[in-house]
Amino acid sequence: MLTRTRHLCRLTGRFASRVSASLSHAHSAASALTVASALALAVMAGCTITPPQRPLIITPVAAVNSATLDQYRSAVAKRIVERSPSYVLRGTPQAMLRSLVVVSFTVDRDGRVVASSVYRTNGDDEAESTALATLRRASPLPEPPGKLLNGNGQLELFEDWLFNDDGKFQLREFASPQAQTIN
Repeated sequence: MLTRTRHLCRLTGRFASRVSASLSHAHSAASALTVASALALAVMAGCTITPPQRPLIITPVAAVNSATLDQYRSAVAKRIVERSPSYVLRGTPQAMLRSLVVVSFTVDRDGRVVASSVYRTNGDDEAESTALATLRRASPLPEPPGKLLNGNGQLELFEDWLFNDDGKFQLREFASPQAQTIN
């Protein structure tokens, strides 16, 4: 950038001397000098040295919160599994699940479940009741990170309960791959 400025200044000087020489025949030297000076100032005003802006590398809040949210979801799922071990399916879920229950729930800053409801289901009332009961049993959940809380000091989450025919479940967060064949 500095080289370009020097080059422009040299060109301006040459141009000014040519203008001065050609105007000296028609005008006085003072007029030529004034015109050349004005031209040089105009060119120099456009020759500012501005260092290039370094792009700011900012990690989006969503990316930070996404990692934190994944960690929190894992902690919640772990708490649910720990508090309801007799309902948890160990091993591989069957190929054709009995039910998939998606529960929507809201946690306050202290980890208390303040609201919960079945968001999606296939209509299996027993599986729905089990999903909601195991969520209530796990409360209070771990305290959510403050940066995940909304303006009301709460966090809204979803979790999937995957049920086998025997009524045992796995949470989607920790689910094993399903069996490939139907027995």
